[in-house]
Amino acid sequence: MSGNSTASDGLEARRRRIHFRVRRRGMYELDVLLGAFADARLAALPVEDLVRFEEILDAPDQELFRWITGGGPVPAAYRSQLLDDLVAFHRRTQVPPC
Repeated sequence: MSGNSTASDGLEARRRRIHFRVRRRGMYELDVLLGAFADARLAALPVEDLVRFEEILDAPDQELFRWITGGGPVPAAYRSQLLDDLVAFHRRTQVPPC
């Protein structure tokens, strides 16, 4: 097996773990919002964005929900193009929060 195949297998496993996390956060509304984004974009995210997405997923549910829905400012540590893309995705698709 080549090194690329092993790296690719590890990347796919990482994507599956991330997808599981976005669907099992504990806050249904956030599961729906993040799940729709993950369904549409996760497979195409480069490694750097996967790392950033995992960092975003570490944020507390209530805060992350506010950021995505525009209910509060995003702290500097979480500001990124990926989070901007997530917010834009939510606005564009109008995924209902419940």
